[in-house]
Amino acid sequence: MLAVRLNRENYEYDIQALLKSFYPEEPLRVILPVSRDQEVHEGEKEWSIRIEEPLVRMRLAGRDIEWRHDEKEGAFKDCFKRFFYRSLTEITGRELPWGNLTGIRPTKLAYAMLEEGKQHREIIEQLQRTHYVSREKCELSIDIARRERQLLSGIHYQGGYSLYVGIPFCPSTCLYCSFTSYPIAAHRQRADRYIDCLIQEMEYVSGAYGEKILDTVYIGGGTPTTLEPEQLDRLLGCLKSRFDFSTVQEFTVEAGRADSIAPDKLEVLRRHGVSRISVNPQTMKQETLDIIGRQASVEQVLEAYRQARQAGFDNINMDLILGLPGETEEDVRRTMEKVVSLSPDSLTVHSLAIKRASRLSQWIQEHGMETLRNTDETMEIAAAGAKALDMHPYYLYRQKNMSGNFENVGYAREGKYGLYNILIMEEMQTIVALGAGSITKRVYPDGRIERCENVKEVAQYIERIDEMIQRKKRLL
Repeated sequence: MLAVRLNRENYEYDIQALLKSFYPEEPLRVILPVSRDQEVHEGEKEWSIRIEEPLVRMRLAGRDIEWRHDEKEGAFKDCFKRFFYRSLTEITGRELPWGNLTGIRPTKLAYAMLEEGKQHREIIEQLQRTHYVSREKCELSIDIARRERQLLSGIHYQGGYSLYVGIPFCPSTCLYCSFTSYPIAAHRQRADRYIDCLIQEMEYVSGAYGEKILDTVYIGGGTPTTLEPEQLDRLLGCLKSRFDFSTVQEFTVEAGRADSIAPDKLEVLRRHGVSRISVNPQTMKQETLDIIGRQASVEQVLEAYRQARQAGFDNINMDLILGLPGETEEDVRRTMEKVVSLSPDSLTVHSLAIKRASRLSQWIQEHGMETLRNTDETMEIAAAGAKALDMHPYYLYRQKNMSGNFENVGYAREGKYGLYNILIMEEMQTIVALGAGSITKRVYPDGRIERCENVKEVAQYIERIDEMIQRKKRLL
């Protein structure tokens, strides 16, 4: 375990993110002057970073390192981050594919430089010079940024918005999950009241934003299709009656879990004009599904996908996760072969992210970090599968504590791109979010973003629905 003493606040996020990228198997804590626990405990390795501009003194892995900032090279914090990355590279002998980038939206840099009129070569040079991004990731960022610019050209940024509706129920909670979700079996009696509260939020938003253009609608969770067909019908019917869908370019429902999908539910979605759904296997290896708590079998995934096609859906996404416990490159290859044979319209490839709020953290303590393998080869296997399906990468994001320090990439065929996915990542349009645990983001003309959150716990959301609406009134 690493205990890093740091004398300055506002640096801990970048330091912690880079250390976790270089030492993913090491538990880590940063000790600040305001930290309650100032002691270094038995079994911890003590490192230190002392920042006294323009001088930095560090003791890392038994090495004393000193650096002095040169103002000609740029702002102090940016230069320090580059120096810290170089120091860790020298100590470990490793380089990271995304260099010293610690944010979750690396394509925003490429997007901004394209907007400034910079050429391909200039963007690569800047990403490599200032952030040490690999050539491969530079090319991927630029490719995606160009596609995003084209896809978002018809979005109404100032006079429009997108709508998110969260359904925080699932058949069960997966090992890796940290989202707001609750087992439907224990909350089924609350589902109708929960929908009542969603409708109250809808009524306020449809009135407040009645003059604005609604571009995309996304119903996520959780797993929306854990609701009964009658509940889905009521929810979607209220949405369609309160909002003008004539301008909606994309209407997505994340069906997700195969054990929640049935023909009568698919019929409800089709009847209400849902244009895009997800059927998410995560993996096609049954042993892994059992480990991570996905109750649906591989056969159920195949059957759910067949039912969705029979129901008439021509825009189906599938989610996969690379780096799941015990999975090898060969397992990923076999999963991709099955996915390619199904021929979905889009594919979202996630690198496993280890969240403290998930049960996966405990599982790793019991079984070891080495059971999680995500490599360049597994990423290449997934990319090759997407290419075989004639798909192109169109959005990308990263998460903290991500397996292999890689990324999540969305691939899609021409005309099947998920607009909402791009909008939520690039933060260029207001997204109004309804439901427990959801976050509304208002984007102002100057690029400033303000947020308001709904409480996560379902019972609290229901009890405090008037307060949730008041929060939106203050923001919107």
